[in-house]
Amino acid sequence: MNNLSTGEFSTIILAAGKGTRMKSDLPKVLHRVGGKAMVNHVIDAAVAAGAVKNIVVVGFGRDKVAEVVGDAVQVVVQEEQLGTGHAVLQAKKLINDDDTVMVLCGDTPLLTAKMLANFYDMHKSEHAQASVLTAVMPNPTGYGRIIRAFNGDVKRIVEEKDATTAEKAITEVNTGIYCFNGKDLFAALDKVGHDNAQGEYYLPDVLEILQQQGKKIAAMAVKNYEATLGINSRQNLSEAERILHRRKNRQLMAEGVTIMDPATTYIDVDVTVGRDTIIYPSTWIEGQSKIGSNCEIGPCSRFSDTMIGDEAVISFTYAHECEIGAKTTIGPYVHLRPNTKIAAGVHIGNFVEVKNSNVGEGTKLPHLSYIGDSDIGSGVNMGCGTITVNYDGKVKQRTVIEDDAFVGCNSNLIAPVTVGKGSYVGAGSTITQDVPAGELAVGRSRQKNIAKWKDKRN
Repeated sequence: MNNLSTGEFSTIILAAGKGTRMKSDLPKVLHRVGGKAMVNHVIDAAVAAGAVKNIVVVGFGRDKVAEVVGDAVQVVVQEEQLGTGHAVLQAKKLINDDDTVMVLCGDTPLLTAKMLANFYDMHKSEHAQASVLTAVMPNPTGYGRIIRAFNGDVKRIVEEKDATTAEKAITEVNTGIYCFNGKDLFAALDKVGHDNAQGEYYLPDVLEILQQQGKKIAAMAVKNYEATLGINSRQNLSEAERILHRRKNRQLMAEGVTIMDPATTYIDVDVTVGRDTIIYPSTWIEGQSKIGSNCEIGPCSRFSDTMIGDEAVISFTYAHECEIGAKTTIGPYVHLRPNTKIAAGVHIGNFVEVKNSNVGEGTKLPHLSYIGDSDIGSGVNMGCGTITVNYDGKVKQRTVIEDDAFVGCNSNLIAPVTVGKGSYVGAGSTITQDVPAGELAVGRSRQKNIAKWKDKRN
């Protein structure tokens, strides 16, 4: 990056609007796409592009937005939404005269760091006082149009509501992304009026003011207009989701991951997947999930904020906020709930739910079991239909099953209870007391056969 001034590379991210077309009580910039709020996509792109000071302008739902963006940015408030120019003015006290200020929109989650860095470099190399990022769109509806002079320079930007019929036919649009010299930006903003259809202070008017002052205005047209798309409706949101998933799938395939059907595979932007892993159709991998190498994942599975070790084979499973070790085999029809840690080599069969539990290395939970609030050692066999009964109606208690224990089918372990190392539980037992190491516990009534029962029924 070519830094030609002593000032900082700063951004002002506009995130004050409500977004009425979203038909939502949630501030528009907090709608999630690709696994996180769209404003956080913008912040991440700015930071990766090299911005050292990032200022978010909030308004509608200010507290919610401030909470989501966190402490990595500075937050200023636009009390009344009086236009983009007015929004930028709220950050004036935080910007130095020699800063290079990039203005971004908080509802553009498809921005890339590379594009922003290239735009910054162009602005600096052109020694411009202002630069605008433009794009040619097949459907420019809703965007301000770029009006160029005969020599190709940007003459002005006209908002769609103020545009003539001829101007609306122009397909080169203002993406809403600018670079300014800090001093020139705020000096020009002081001269911006609000004599327009919206009665607002438009930031693009700054360009015309600077041009009249003989300042240099530069422009850069992006090759991929999709990266600049703003989100104004639920339909826009779904289109952005599709684009982000397509990008992520292509990235992972380029890195050595096999995705059987990209059209039905939905992977969030912050997910990592190791090489030679195969992902089967109809699979969702969300949030901060991390999947190791040489795994087989899916089909018809969903993983949210889940860590998976190498060589795991997992199908028809929903796992969230849990850890799964290497060389595990899990599924089909398994639910792994938060705070669950599955060690290496564990086998979990069909129709098993595990919640808030630790399962030791090499343990088997073959099928039809509920394991809740439990600490299970290594080498344990849990028979079909075994339940850890963790709730007495008031308090949830833990069950401990030590290494190499064998629990027979259709057993109920009533917490709090400990099954000792190497001990056995007879099939069909209800265990209410601790089982000492190496002993067999049988907690069921003796079988009684009643002779000639058929005759008595008749």
